[in-house]
Amino acid sequence: MIQRYRSRISGPLLDRIDIHIEVPAVKYSELADRREGESSTAIRERVERSRDIQRERFKGTKVHCNAHMPPRFIRKFCEPDAAGHRMLELVTDRLGLSARSYTRILKVARTIADLAGSEGIRENHISEAIQYRSLDRKTM
Repeated sequence: MIQRYRSRISGPLLDRIDIHIEVPAVKYSELADRREGESSTAIRERVERSRDIQRERFKGTKVHCNAHMPPRFIRKFCEPDAAGHRMLELVTDRLGLSARSYTRILKVARTIADLAGSEGIRENHISEAIQYRSLDRKTM
């Protein structure tokens, strides 16, 4: 039933969504776990640093965040390392990603790198961004 519902969503529509992931039900043991996770304050600070990086990157332009980068900025600011390029080539071919999905992955990877405080986009940033494209995946 879920697969039939998903098949109704057109590829071009999915291409326009930056992040799509499945969120499984949470087990009781995880809900009852009393260990402290990362605080909201720490997360907020990391996001604010990332937004500062983006404001500086796009200073003097009409772009305010990575999600709104035009193609020329994607080429300039979203160049992955060699391992990231190899990973993108592999998944693009294997999953048959569209050009729009490919650029969405690069933009999300740029944001992941910003959140990590990394100037460059590395393979692990690409890998994480790809994981957020779950509805692009064909059965493997």
